[in-house]
Amino acid sequence: MSQEPFFSSSSKVWENYEWVFGIEECGYSGWEIMADGNYRLEEPDNFRRISEVVDSTSLRVTVHAPYSDLNLASLNYPIWRESLRQICTCIEHAAPLTDRVTFHPGYVSPVGRMMPDKVWDLQKTALVEIGTCAEEYGVLACLENMINIREFLCRDPGEMFGMTGEIEGIGVTLDIGHANTTGHVREFLDHIGSVSHLHVHDNHGDRDEHLALGAGTIDWEWVGRCVAAGYSGVVVVEGRSIPEAQQSLEVIRRCFV
Repeated sequence: MSQEPFFSSSSKVWENYEWVFGIEECGYSGWEIMADGNYRLEEPDNFRRISEVVDSTSLRVTVHAPYSDLNLASLNYPIWRESLRQICTCIEHAAPLTDRVTFHPGYVSPVGRMMPDKVWDLQKTALVEIGTCAEEYGVLACLENMINIREFLCRDPGEMFGMTGEIEGIGVTLDIGHANTTGHVREFLDHIGSVSHLHVHDNHGDRDEHLALGAGTIDWEWVGRCVAAGYSGVVVVEGRSIPEAQQSLEVIRRCFV
């Protein structure tokens, strides 16, 4: 198996585009665009500038859909509908750049706690619609596992793969850092052969710190062996700065072989 290192930084969505050139200078193969702030792809000026950056480098691209204030499991229909619209709009505009778009599941509102079956049905319905959109544009839309906050859906592999199973156009993004906050790294890696996309970053197990690889408690040598045994494709380092990107890339090169 082989992996390609990409880099992404959600902390830079309101910055200009110059930092992206540092991704290639570090030795990364690609850039995962966090499609929010100045990087929302449906804005024509943003798309033009992003395309210019990509065309002036050898970087390949994947995309992470926006997630702030969106909820694909909302019982408030206008919010649910708008959340779906934004994910599908991102897929449409990402399609000229990539065949992979990651998106977040919804979460359980206070009212939703009283109607868990309805929450599940809304999320499943959203996945079917997103999958149909993704197939139309030749993209695989990958649902991402979440951090250890009780209200989030898809924190454990049973729910994650049970929710996504057999929906056309839908894949799974495994986030190792998120899985470490829930204590489910091993359980998720048992499903590595069913993973479509991979995110990596480090933490100490209690919160989503997005540290450079090696700065937290995750055993990257073991993770790397598990990944190499069953996954071939993009490994996205989600970090905060180019120096941390370089630090993480050294771990990737040592452990993901």
